[in-house]
Amino acid sequence: MPWERSSHERASLKVMLRRLAALTAVAWAALCAPALGHAVISPPVVEPATLQVFTLSVPTEGEDRLTTSIELTVPKGFAIDSFAPARGWRRKVSSTGSGEGAVVNRVTWTGGAVPTEEDAVFQFNASASAAQTYTFQVRQTYDDETVVDWSGAESSDTPAPQIEARDSLGGSGSSTIAIVALITAGLAVLLAAAALLGARGGRPIA
Repeated sequence: MPWERSSHERASLKVMLRRLAALTAVAWAALCAPALGHAVISPPVVEPATLQVFTLSVPTEGEDRLTTSIELTVPKGFAIDSFAPARGWRRKVSSTGSGEGAVVNRVTWTGGAVPTEEDAVFQFNASASAAQTYTFQVRQTYDDETVVDWSGAESSDTPAPQIEARDSLGGSGSSTIAIVALITAGLAVLLAAAALLGARGGRPIA
């Protein structure tokens, strides 16, 4: 015997489907997107001894404030080769050694004016010498002389930016995809259950 859902039941099922679809999107975003609201250096996972472009992004979180200075302290074993121009900023580099053997220890950008809810963004070519975790320190100064030190633990409000150099990048990507696939499969089961319950809740046609 065919079944017919009431308009109220059909509307409820549509709401449930939309919510489950939204949960799927959130799951993908949470696992695939980088952390937001912190000073970060990307990409977060790289191959050692490979020259590539890195991006430092520092958010202006102070209300009605401007970020005017960024100081980056470079960990040992992480070699910066060159910098991309940063419009509106002056760059000062502190290094040891000279010529091709010079090692960049600290970089300071000043003269900028990045407002609230925007990021100060800088790019540079660099490489990690070995397979390990590299922890940077970032000092951010606002126009009112307030200073934020991004140098804390990962669980703190101001975590230090980190990157990880791995000999093989396959494991990380495969693991993330597997987790997302499991979440998506679980939500698919919920979708099927919702559809089944909606069908059982229908009324027979006379």
